[in-house]
Formats: sequence, structure tokens, C-alpha cells
Amino acid sequence: MTIPSKMNAMILTGHGDLDKYEWRTDWPVPTPAADQVLVKVGACGMNNTDVNTRAGWYSKAVTGATDTATEETPDGDDPAWGGAPITFPRIQGADVCGEIVAVGAKVDPARIGERIITDNWLRDSDDLQNKNKTGYYGSELDGGYAQYTVLPSRNALAVHSDLSDAELATFSCSYSTAEGMLERAQVTASDTVLVPGASGGVGGALVQLAKHRGARVIALASPAKHAEVSALGADRVLPRTPDNLSADLKKETITVLADVVGGPFWSTLVDVLERGGRLTTSGAIAGPMVDLDLRTLYLRDLTFTGSTVIDLAVMPNLIRYIEAGDIRPSLAATYPLADLKDAQSAFIAKKHTGNIVVLP
Repeated sequence: MTIPSKMNAMILTGHGDLDKYEWRTDWPVPTPAADQVLVKVGACGMNNTDVNTRAGWYSKAVTGATDTATEETPDGDDPAWGGAPITFPRIQGADVCGEIVAVGAKVDPARIGERIITDNWLRDSDDLQNKNKTGYYGSELDGGYAQYTVLPSRNALAVHSDLSDAELATFSCSYSTAEGMLERAQVTASDTVLVPGASGGVGGALVQLAKHRGARVIALASPAKHAEVSALGADRVLPRTPDNLSADLKKETITVLADVVGGPFWSTLVDVLERGGRLTTSGAIAGPMVDLDLRTLYLRDLTFTGSTVIDLAVMPNLIRYIEAGDIRPSLAATYPLADLKDAQSAFIAKKHTGNIVVLP
């Protein structure tokens, strides 16, 4: 195929509100380095990292929920996920499904034509296990909010599936985040997992993947979204913030809390964990500042684990689940890439149940 020299792309020009995005129709198509591949983007999913990075929410100077981040001023020293500044202009978008159309000098040309999804964690090729030497695609390297993108060959994972590009673009971030959390908490079939925010992309993935492990799943979501969350496999679905969560869970033994919500309800969630229970967390969309009674932590023998950089086995496992049909995409809506601002507004407002995907 003929590869053009220019492309459409949504460019992030700095930290701030949605006006920091700039639509360009003349952006240079990137050239793959020796160990990279050039991918023609078929679809690209949206995730919280896009919103948080754009707003500078990761800065410790920001204390509010993700939908209010731009009301505070991020510290220039730590506005991105890794605690260090990123460079602008930047093309965001980590969850790409597309086709390899060119390869660098060190990549097998036989890969041209492969359909791929992305492993978003950029690792040191000589030190793959070192979490201190990681970057994130769409943050430290330009991502998929464009017609073409480059990424390391090892991060472009071949996938064989009848699912559409938009459906496959729901997996890379939401499902890898969820699987990383469940792996960190060592969830098994003997567990009962409580999932707040179950109507979101990661929350819905947590429901499916915990069920895939054989666990019992109790989900929290707004009543209007209960049917859709139940369809993902949740054993029970309760209101997002029940008036009396302990009473609602009286006959349940919650061994794992898998949370990406945080915020003012967090301490209530922690209080229902069984003695010896585990919290695994990978987000705080309702706010990062929470109340914790340390006596709850130590007297109840609880274990808290944070989960960001996923283990190496997570994405290959997800590819197997996808190809076997063990998990299904939670695609809520698609938007043209040129309408990314509208898509992100809908994402922040939680207008849809599941993942939002943009199409170039």
C-alpha cells in the first residue's frame, strides 16, 4: 500500500482543559525506527490516562476527582503518571487496533499485514522486568489518536479475531488494568470480589475477568446501568453508593475489593472487607484523597496493593482470552476522531456504559 506523508491527528498541546486539543490534517506520518512498526490505525479506545494526563490530574497538587482536575493547578514537576513531565505536542491514545503497514530495519518484514492490538507498557528491552524503566504509549511516546502510529515491535501484538477494530480497541488499557489488579490481589475461585464503578471500562473488565477466574462478583453501579452490568456476569449488582452497604452485604464475605473509584465512599468500601481481605487499586476517579482508620488496616489483617505497571504475562493472557472468546468487548459508543473533544466529554460525564472508541 502507498503510505502518505501527512495524516489527520488530534494533538495535545499542553496540560489543561479540552481546548488543549488541536485537530490537524497535515501532521507528518511517523517513520518507524529500527525496532518499530508503523501501524495504520483502525480504531483507538479512550481511557482515564488520556483524561488524567491532559488535565495534569496525576500531580499531587491536584486533590479532586478526575472530572474537576482542571479547577486546580497541576505542579509542573509531576503532572503525568510517572511523576515526571511529558513533552508537547503529544498524540495521546493507547488502545489501538490496526494493521502493520511498514517495519523498521530490525523487524521481520513478514509482520506487514498483521492485525494487532497494543501492549501499552514501553519497557527497557534489556531490562524488561524493571518497573522503574517503563513508559506508557500515548504518554511518553505518541499514540493512536491519528491515522498512523509507530510503536516498538514487541508492543504490537498479533490478534486473530472476528471482532471489529472498534471492539478490539476496548481491550488494551481497560482489560490489562483489570487483569493486572486481579493478578496483584491473587484472585481465585474462592474469592468474592466487590467492584465499585462497575459500569466503567475498567470496572466492566474487572467483572468479566474476575468471573473468568471463577470468583463471585458483587458490582456497584447506578440503577440505570444495572442490566448492562448484570449482562457482564456480575452475581449481584447494588447501587453505586448504598445507604447501608454492610446490611446489603450481610450474607456475603468480601475477600477482595477491586477499586478504581476512591473518593468519599472509599472508607465504607474498605470497612466491608473480611479479615485477611485484600484491596487492589489502580485509580481514583472520584478523588485521590481518602480517609483511612489505620486500626482497620492492621487489626483486620488487610493487604493493600497498588497496581499500575502490569506483569509481562498479562497481555499474552488477554490475547488468548480474546481469541478463545472467553471475554467480550464492552463497547459503549464510537466517535469520529475529529470529535474527540465530544467523546472525552461523554467519557468524563460517564454518559455511556463501557468503553468509548474513536475512529480515524
